[in-house]
Amino acid sequence: MAEVRIPFNRPYVVGEEFGFIQAAIREGQLSGDGAFTRLCNELIVKETGASAALLTHSCTAALEMAALLCDIGPGDEVIMPSFTFVSMANAVVLRGATPVFVDIDPVTLNIDPGKVAAAVTPRTRAIFVVHYAGFPADMDRLAEIAAAHDLFLVEDAAHAYGSSYKGRPVGSLGDLATFSFHETKNVTSGEGGALALRRADLVARAEIIREKGTNRTSFTRGEVDAYRWVDVGSSFLPGELMAAFLYAQLRHAGSIRQKRLALFERYAEAFRDLEAAGRVGLPHASDDCAGNGHMFYLLMRDRADQDAFIAHMREAGIVTPFHYVPLHSSPAGRRFGRSTGDLPVTNDTAERLVRLPMFAALDADIEVVIEAARASLRDRRAA
Repeated sequence: MAEVRIPFNRPYVVGEEFGFIQAAIREGQLSGDGAFTRLCNELIVKETGASAALLTHSCTAALEMAALLCDIGPGDEVIMPSFTFVSMANAVVLRGATPVFVDIDPVTLNIDPGKVAAAVTPRTRAIFVVHYAGFPADMDRLAEIAAAHDLFLVEDAAHAYGSSYKGRPVGSLGDLATFSFHETKNVTSGEGGALALRRADLVARAEIIREKGTNRTSFTRGEVDAYRWVDVGSSFLPGELMAAFLYAQLRHAGSIRQKRLALFERYAEAFRDLEAAGRVGLPHASDDCAGNGHMFYLLMRDRADQDAFIAHMREAGIVTPFHYVPLHSSPAGRRFGRSTGDLPVTNDTAERLVRLPMFAALDADIEVVIEAARASLRDRRAA
């Protein structure tokens, strides 16, 4: 195997992280909900327009909190895309409910609202929506479906911090929204996540769920004389060192987004002629969406093309992975969930999509990636 010259991802450091970590240590509180956690929550609220935001140790934790806040339980169903990460389905299965997998739109790769509408049953409790590659889903149509059936609408915005839909920021488009700050994301704390709540009536319970089912947050604000076990919950808090690192990143989220958007546009420019020739497909969002440069992918002609491209790039020392194995075809997906139909777009996308390296410090190496990718595509053009 060739030595890796250009990884798929490299964590980006803005330069203030170490100073804030030192400040957190001097402050003397390393457990969760200290000064840096509160500062992060405030910046997330400012970015998203949500009523409140609560930092978590992962986006997985935020999704599990969302499932609890939606009162999902045995016998319930939750509609979601199959083309997503397992954490979304796990959050539902852990509540004893059934994930219902639907197909995605062939252009945006986001959940297809028409398929969602057809999947609603009397057991449906919520719709979980992914903003794939940082481009928001069709939230107006999805909100109409949710309102018509009195369903919760939850945004999985793991890819989409800083994106917007019709001028409205991601995180304010559903009842709840979850974010990831994993090292592969635009803004990172290594691991990490957040739950943003548009509905103010859910905030008090979210604080309890996040603090192991206790009203400890109210106690620390002096609102009760002692904290007690009052609801279900778990330990969803991150530590202050993680929050201190993240605070530095959040302060520079805008400049990080601009760097990644510039890389996204360079990739798009480099492959437009091949798209026009029908050789590859490129990311496309609706005109009313503004992305954040989270991901750039190519859609190959078929699985053989996908495998050959990944192998060629590996030999060049460049990591270009495929993405999700569809949940509906995974062992646990078949065991715990059900799908609505054969999901042909999902199946086809999974067998053709490859992701190109994307990180804020990619800089001139993007030209190396482009040259190698075009060489691979040229070599197999007639295959």
